Amino acid sequence: MRAVRHIALNVFRESIRDRVPYNLVLFAVLLIGSSFLLAQLTAGQDVKIIKDLSLAAASIFGLFIAIFIGIGLVSKEVERRSIYSLLAKPISRPQFIAGKYAGLVLTLAVNVAVMTVAMYAVLGYLTWIESPDFKASWEAPGPDPALLKAMFLIFIELMLVTALALFFSTFSSPLLSAALTFGLYVAGNFNTELRNFEHVVDSPAAAWGARVLYHVLPDLSAFDVKTQVVHGFPVAAGYLWSTAAYGAAYIAALLLAAMYIFSRRDFK
Repeated sequence: MRAVRHIALNVFRESIRDRVPYNLVLFAVLLIGSSFLLAQLTAGQDVKIIKDLSLAAASIFGLFIAIFIGIGLVSKEVERRSIYSLLAKPISRPQFIAGKYAGLVLTLAVNVAVMTVAMYAVLGYLTWIESPDFKASWEAPGPDPALLKAMFLIFIELMLVTALALFFSTFSSPLLSAALTFGLYVAGNFNTELRNFEHVVDSPAAAWGARVLYHVLPDLSAFDVKTQVVHGFPVAAGYLWSTAAYGAAYIAALLLAAMYIFSRRDFK
């Protein structure tokens, strides 16, 4: 665990020194702040617009961080030839993978926390300046604690995407890893459509293939509760934790597969 913690902290420090996370978080924070100005153009819908844009910004820019840093966690060490000195130390290859993943997850956690604070700051200011009669028409409070549920599932989804990027980076180039990760992200958000694919095709083989893909691909749509939260619909705690458990199981499977592939990879 000591080696994993050391690698994770190094990854976090490198990410902090990198301009990409700073730029993405800054852009997301500006987007969240500008949503307040956009909301003024639509009377009565300001809170919904701010919440929608804020949650979307956290999801999209977190995705960029997860992919564009995740794909370089392994390939960067190989290209710089620093992988040889790292593996010559008392660090096993599984520890190397676990440390790289933990470091990027820590980076994502800080970035998501910053965007969450910015969102609540804008919503808090809006709640402070609006009249009680106007706030009575809102479907949910401005700084609604339920928004944390959406942010929590967004963070779990980003952790899963990070595991995907790290998995692909153990055996493919950065460009191909980015393409595969983004492709699976898109497919995962439409995964539920595969469940009913047999009703729109006549081919049993195609229906069977769609059913297999439905069970193999990550169901990322399960992590999207933004609409429910924005409109004040309840999100059950049981659903929250069962979805988080599903994400954790998928992440564990990806990390084990990444460790296995990386352990068998020949760098000579």
